[in-house]
Amino acid sequence: MSLWVWKFGGSSVAGPDRIRHVARRVAEARKEGHNLVVVVSAMGDTTDDLIALARQLHSEPPARELDALLATGEQASAALLAMALDALGVPARSFTGWQAGIQTEGAHGNARVRAIAAERLREALAAGFVPVVAGFQGLNAEGHVTTLGRGGSDTTAVALAAALEAERCEIFSDVEGVFTADPRVVPGARLLPVISYDEMMELARLGAQVLHHRAVTCAQRHGIVIHARSTFSDHPGTRVVPAGTVEPDRPVSGVTSDRHVARLALVSVPNVPGIAHRVFSALAEAGINVDMISQSVARNGHQDIAFTIADGHLPVARRVLEPLVRELPAQRLVVDDGIAKVSAVGAGMATQPGVAATMFGALAGAGINIEMISTSEISISCLVAREQVDEAVRAVHDAFDLGR
Repeated sequence: MSLWVWKFGGSSVAGPDRIRHVARRVAEARKEGHNLVVVVSAMGDTTDDLIALARQLHSEPPARELDALLATGEQASAALLAMALDALGVPARSFTGWQAGIQTEGAHGNARVRAIAAERLREALAAGFVPVVAGFQGLNAEGHVTTLGRGGSDTTAVALAAALEAERCEIFSDVEGVFTADPRVVPGARLLPVISYDEMMELARLGAQVLHHRAVTCAQRHGIVIHARSTFSDHPGTRVVPAGTVEPDRPVSGVTSDRHVARLALVSVPNVPGIAHRVFSALAEAGINVDMISQSVARNGHQDIAFTIADGHLPVARRVLEPLVRELPAQRLVVDDGIAKVSAVGAGMATQPGVAATMFGALAGAGINIEMISTSEISISCLVAREQVDEAVRAVHDAFDLGR
């Protein structure tokens, strides 16, 4: 029997009726002769609700305890789906991440999969059960529960597909696949039947929520083709494949945005060697990833350093940077959490001139000011005012004629 790994997102298991729908899909695949391992996210808004509950008790919940709390959301989904499958006559067993053998390393709340000891899953499959695995979680070397970050259940699924040498890995959500933009923002967005690993990783890293960027990285490393599909239709969705198997027909494949960013600036720091190292080392030690970085031209022996982080890290970043303002010294720390990032991504832009000019012209034509710019070989990102980000996405999407 062929082995498939299926992952269902939070909207797919958001209540009893949807869980039963997922169970019926799994049962149908079993009747067709396929073995399945199913990975699930927490139901609906459970993760957000648990975070809100924790913050009623602690303004900055300890990372270890927050992981222990958040992991329960996926565990509930796994147990409920196993029950629904059993009610249909399909033998099923739920597994926490650590029962499934998922070993992690790295910081709480953003851990990475280190290895998978999948013997218990293989035993369950051999005994005729459908293993239902709680995504988003594992156990670190110290025996502590860790979570993999937002979207981490995608990574769980791909890592299990690699460990089990599955023939297929399908990620189910409430959308039919990867679009040229979020269809809720751009009604004319077009479904992409295929996209390269590199483009999908960049879209995911820059804000697209269809797939988690670490899941795509894992798929690329192990040569796994991901199928991004809808739980609620039979549409084949989008295949995420190696770059050599898809030839870009236009410079930009998609436009995405990220509202969960904040910009910080250290104003008037001394223009001497080692300042940037001190700033970014302190942030790294606190587990804060930095994205866009800019440094002003030095004047009178001083300059400004500005950068962006995820807005959820703002409280920790303030705590780290405020003492540095006094030590460096800097004139002040400026924080702007009213911004968002809009990005254009496409493998074709590496060889076609004028992509940046087209994007900047589209934003200018819409009356949208650019606060900051960063580029990679296959992406261009601009910071804009948060209240204008949807308009920015539509303007850039139209400029590259992506709806056609």
